[in-house]
Amino acid sequence: MRELKKQRTRDALLRAALELFTTKGYEETTVDEIAEAVDVSQRTFFRHFTNKEEAAFAVQHMVEGRFIQALRERPAEEAPFVALRGAVLGAWEAMGQSVEEVVPVELHMRTYQMIESTPSLLAIHLRRSIEMEEEIARLIAEREGLDVESDPRPRVAVAAFSGVMRVTGRLWGAGEDTSVDSIRELTEQYLDRLGPSLAEDWRTP
Repeated sequence: MRELKKQRTRDALLRAALELFTTKGYEETTVDEIAEAVDVSQRTFFRHFTNKEEAAFAVQHMVEGRFIQALRERPAEEAPFVALRGAVLGAWEAMGQSVEEVVPVELHMRTYQMIESTPSLLAIHLRRSIEMEEEIARLIAEREGLDVESDPRPRVAVAAFSGVMRVTGRLWGAGEDTSVDSIRELTEQYLDRLGPSLAEDWRTP
C-alpha cells in the first residue's frame, strides 16, 4: 500500500507538472506551484524528481526505455533496419496504453511539442538524443557481432534511422492530429521510404 501511494503521488505530481509546463510555460512554472497543485510539500516533489527537467522528460524516458527493450527482443535474424522499424512501430503501438497509465496521451503529446519549442529543453532533448543514438548503435553492433569502434555501419544506420525519427516528430508536432495513431502512421510511411531514398536514382522515370 505504501508503494502504491508513492506511485500515485508521483503520477499526480507528474500530471500537474506537465499540465503547468504546457499551459503556463516551463520556465515560468515553479516547483512550489507543482507541489501546491497536488497539495503536497516541495520536499515531497524532490523525493520523486530531482528537478523540473526530470519531470519534463519522465514520460519520454519511459517511452525510450520501452523502445530499447523492444529492440533487444527483436528476432536475432532480422537485419538492422528491419529490427529498428519493428521496434519503433511496436513501441508506438504499446505506448498509448503505457503512457495512459501515467498521464493522458494528449498531455504527453503537448509536452513533446512544448519541449520542441522551449530552447533550454530542446538543448537537453538533443543531448539525450545523441546519447540514445550511441546506445542504439552499440546494441545494433552487439546484435550483428560487430565492434562499433572499428565498423562504422551501426552508427551510420542509426544516424539515418534517427534522422527519420526527428523529421517525423517535427512534422507530427506541427500538424493538427496529435494522436498516437497519427505519429505511428507517419513514422511507418517515412521509414518505408528510407531504403529506397538511399538506393534509388530519383531521376529514373
